[in-house]
Amino acid sequence: MILAILQARYSSSRLPNKVLKPILGKPMLLHQIERIKHSQTIDKIVVATSSNVSDDPIENMCRDNGIDIFRGELDNVLDRFYQCAKLYKPEYIIRLTGDCPLIDWEIVDSVARYCMNKDFDFVETSLDFPDGLDTEIMTMSALSEAWRYASLPSEIEHVTQYIINRPDKFNNGVFELSQNLSHLRWTVDEPEDFDLVSQIYEALYVDNPFFLTSHILALLLKNPELRKINEVFTRNEGLKKSLQEDEIFLKNV
Repeated sequence: MILAILQARYSSSRLPNKVLKPILGKPMLLHQIERIKHSQTIDKIVVATSSNVSDDPIENMCRDNGIDIFRGELDNVLDRFYQCAKLYKPEYIIRLTGDCPLIDWEIVDSVARYCMNKDFDFVETSLDFPDGLDTEIMTMSALSEAWRYASLPSEIEHVTQYIINRPDKFNNGVFELSQNLSHLRWTVDEPEDFDLVSQIYEALYVDNPFFLTSHILALLLKNPELRKINEVFTRNEGLKKSLQEDEIFLKNV
């Protein structure tokens, strides 16, 4: 069984309530879930949010739309992720985050098949992909070991860092892209990100609700000014902050 866990929270310091902000009258998170549902490899999709009252709106949205929901630790995302996965007893878990409304299910399926065919413990998309198409898949045994032994702030917050940092213990792989598209930012962390994603949906969704990466690239080629909307922001700012917290943690141990 392959379980997809989509982690999401309502609060955000840079763009509050972003996951439920409407795009074409529908919550951004719901758009992302509907895209994931096209996957041919995923057997089950669960949204994992926190038990904090601030995340009640996410549960309400999921209940209203027949989407499975799990609630757990607010700050210990690794524990939330593991406790959610444990309920379903999957062989593989796909990790997705709720700030990627342009996620491409064909890429998700390719990553999953690559992991299973090569018998990896963990596979992630390379940094050549646009920021916002990030996909990770791991075995349940790898996740269990991470949950049991992870201690650094970055490992607790970002779920897979324990696995990524230990290639000697895990058979890790990277799903590569044939071209470098790392300069493209399709995640939603800033108001400008949401503006860009909204314009992409407005341009593509009405005629083709199932638009893929190739359609977005064609749109950006015709309208290069769109890329400038959020080009000032850097990738993985949250992870960089967590790595700084690791340094403080290690000094105090």
